[in-house]
Amino acid sequence: MRTAVAYLSFALTLSAADTVTAAQLLGTYDAWEAYTDRESGKRVCYMGSEPTKARGKYKKRGQTFILVTHRPAEKSNNVVSVEAGYAYKNGAEVEISIGKSAFKLFTQGGHAFTYDSKSDDELVKAMIRGAAMTVKGRSSRGTLTTDTYSLKGFTAAYKAISRACKV
Repeated sequence: MRTAVAYLSFALTLSAADTVTAAQLLGTYDAWEAYTDRESGKRVCYMGSEPTKARGKYKKRGQTFILVTHRPAEKSNNVVSVEAGYAYKNGAEVEISIGKSAFKLFTQGGHAFTYDSKSDDELVKAMIRGAAMTVKGRSSRGTLTTDTYSLKGFTAAYKAISRACKV
């Protein structure tokens, strides 16, 4: 998993800052890893996980993971993002289910995001309470994928990034 999360850290830093720094691992918590880094000199904390199961009739797919990010300097916390490992179908939504809770995310290229900060907060609360999460998306070629994530360790990783970013 470090490869995926480290790659994202590098990509985040390049897209948001003119200086590249190395992310610092805060810890590994079962299925989740927590990191802190800097973008344009400002602290950012994030946690990530890869799916425990990935299903779909595809021949090739890039790395897939989900992140929760805090950017306290921007007053932006609990931002949930999904990396699909492919480009989503234009206009498609991603469906996340945790127990009986369901969430819709909008897509942009190979990423999916909630529609607003309230939805981010609700999704994070469901992740804290849940045991497993399913993410369904449709690629630009029409392929349906279903990824299953373990939420074991989510709360500990979330506490670690919240402490590190004083959230």
